[in-house]
Amino acid sequence: MFNIKKNLDFLAIGDTTTDAFIKLKEAEVHCDVNKDNCTISMKFADKIPYDESIIVPAVGNSANASVCAKRLGLHSGLLTNLGDDSYGKEDLEILKKEGVDVSLVKTHEGKKSNYHFVLLYNGDRTILINHEEYDYSLPDIGKPKWIYLSSLAPNSLPFHLEIAEYLKKNPEVRLAFQPGTYQMKEGAKNLSDIYKHSEIFFCNVEEALRILEIKDEKNDDRKILVGSLLERVHALGPKMVVITDGPKGAYAYDNNDYFYIEAYPDPAPPLDRTGAGDAFAGTIVAGLALGLPLREVLPWGPINSMSVVQYIGAREGLLTKEKIEEYLKSAPETYKVLKI
Repeated sequence: MFNIKKNLDFLAIGDTTTDAFIKLKEAEVHCDVNKDNCTISMKFADKIPYDESIIVPAVGNSANASVCAKRLGLHSGLLTNLGDDSYGKEDLEILKKEGVDVSLVKTHEGKKSNYHFVLLYNGDRTILINHEEYDYSLPDIGKPKWIYLSSLAPNSLPFHLEIAEYLKKNPEVRLAFQPGTYQMKEGAKNLSDIYKHSEIFFCNVEEALRILEIKDEKNDDRKILVGSLLERVHALGPKMVVITDGPKGAYAYDNNDYFYIEAYPDPAPPLDRTGAGDAFAGTIVAGLALGLPLREVLPWGPINSMSVVQYIGAREGLLTKEKIEEYLKSAPETYKVLKI
């Protein structure tokens, strides 16, 4: 089951889930005056109507990234854990149809597959997550060019240490780290070896503040604020750091240089932002695996994110390399990497 015949270009490691999207009709969103710390509220102990429900299997940070890399032309695989239920079987079949190498997918007898609920309202989403706690272990993965590590369950700390030990013994294998919910809760100290072995690291501004345990960081100049966050995350160990800022664009640190790329313009209002960050990060790592420098591949990320948010679910809008190049040719004049 764990026999890799050929070393992968891109191996994503992380949990896979089925997302059940529920498009809400009646809800309220409350935010601070600066539009931060938003909450969604609905009537309690009542019947709440909704527009529709859409089921999207075989997703999750790492599953999305593995499909993203495959569509961009890489030999891409996924190391993940599934239950032996109908959801797990469907996840596996879809990954196979996408051309992702599934030889490292493990099905656990008597266990459930992950199933998340996504509340859609006003073009954004709130995700109700529940990670099944599998018996994580690292099989023989060969020597992929890149490992893409993301969301895992709360019991996965020993697994992270196992991955870090593998990277120590195989320094030619590069690591991209996009932490999920529980990896951020675990803290940078407990995952210090993962941070130190990361060739590139991805998160958004709010996640960076959480990871760095910063509560009152305020600066009217967004570039100065994010520049400071890039420096502090880099100090944790990653060689390259990319921090996204939603529709405001993304910032990157590479070899003492700081870069900025604006968001690619949406052709229509976004339907669902689920998977936009995975598309962004997965695309950039795929470009690095293809041999391109960060500055050159940085404009690819927002294009794939733009496409993904035009669909419900994280997979349907993922683009091929040829399609990304088409968007680059028709991009606005302002769409270019700026050194800051």
